[in-house]
Amino acid sequence: MDGKKVLSPTSVARAERQRLAAEEGARAMAEVDRQAAAVRKNMARLRILREAKEAAEAGAQADTPVALKKKRKTIG
Repeated sequence: MDGKKVLSPTSVARAERQRLAAEEGARAMAEVDRQAAAVRKNMARLRILREAKEAAEAGAQADTPVALKKKRKTIG
């Protein structure tokens, strides 16, 4: 024997399936990472908009005078 290992068709097919699965897994993980980055970017954008809206509302409330309730006279 010359030391070369003869691969059976079954082991070659198994190795090919494993290689394809590893490639598909890498693509899937990359897609998950891209989606997570997009979600974080959108959350940051929405947070900025919300904080700007809250600041504008707080400024508007500070500008308007607070109306005092009139007290009623009680009879008796």
